[in-house]
Amino acid sequence: MPLLHKIAGVVVVCAVVLGLTLPAHRRGAEKESPAGRVGNSSSAAPAAKVSGSPAPSGSPTASATPLKPIPAAAPGAAAVKANELGQIPVLMYHRIVPKPEMSLDRSTKELYDELTRLAKGGYVPITAAEFVSGWINVPAGKHPVVLTFDDSTPGHFALDAAGRPKADTAVAIIQRVAAENPGFRPVATFYLNKELFGMADAQAAAGLRWLVQNGFELGNHTVTHPDLSGMSEDGVHKEIGGMEDRIVQLAGRHTTTFAYPFGAVPRKGKWARKDGSRYSFQGIFLAGWRPSVSPFADEFDRWNIDRVRSEGKIKENDCTKYCSTAWLEYLDKNPDERYTSDGDPNTVTFPKTAEDRLAKEYRRRARTY
Repeated sequence: MPLLHKIAGVVVVCAVVLGLTLPAHRRGAEKESPAGRVGNSSSAAPAAKVSGSPAPSGSPTASATPLKPIPAAAPGAAAVKANELGQIPVLMYHRIVPKPEMSLDRSTKELYDELTRLAKGGYVPITAAEFVSGWINVPAGKHPVVLTFDDSTPGHFALDAAGRPKADTAVAIIQRVAAENPGFRPVATFYLNKELFGMADAQAAAGLRWLVQNGFELGNHTVTHPDLSGMSEDGVHKEIGGMEDRIVQLAGRHTTTFAYPFGAVPRKGKWARKDGSRYSFQGIFLAGWRPSVSPFADEFDRWNIDRVRSEGKIKENDCTKYCSTAWLEYLDKNPDERYTSDGDPNTVTFPKTAEDRLAKEYRRRARTY
């Protein structure tokens, strides 16, 4: 055999051997984590690395090391079957009116009845900001729920001459249910547009400050409620930044969370997340049709958080399966899929079988049973 042919044969054999023995990510077979997903690090990072800078290449700690066992849960947490990797309903409300006129409307009675059902079912409201930050301070055995109100319409909030919430507004109804059901925390998140509950600027400033002082959250929902999916970067910044400027001017503080009008995402999601020092959110909510995954779960995406429309089991938009009444019934029948608190906001407790769903940055807080 000619010498050149022999050399070529050796080269081919070496290439095949190297292709079979090199690590998978060197061959391009290992995928990167989805962009923006909380709890995912680079696929090349050591599995046991939770925080800090990666070890230098070639150092003794650069290779993956076995994970330390997760400590046992407190007896009380195990007794209530805590599952802080379970689903959390984020309920989405629009107009609250005495008699509904449009498909998204809810009557004052429907709101009262649904909140009472939540209270009797062991749900405790938290704000959207608390949810995305992972600060879920709910008694053991109880379930967090996030109440969100879009569009800042007059039925959500108004103050009477004595400076109290007007009867039959959403805020007054929330407070009434809380008074009737001790432990039901009277908080919610209001996603604001320019109308600000139909108040003039002087009234709006006093109203927004009242909400903040009483534990309610202010969220950004754009100036004019446009479909952001077809807008330019400048247009998105103008809509979100303009609303943020107005909220800061009247309430004296920035918002923490944002909700997409119509659930429509811009061509580039980062346009909605941050614009210099003008606005910078920690979480963004959609207008979806299912409960959110836990903020401690690996699959949680803080830039695309699902919500559930408040509605009965009607045929429209398949609400017989995907609106609040149907989902709350489902979680009642499948309690192992629902977020149940361990009573300690500093720990994350769940059954051992769910360990693979935990986001890495919460491993040090984790407890299992």
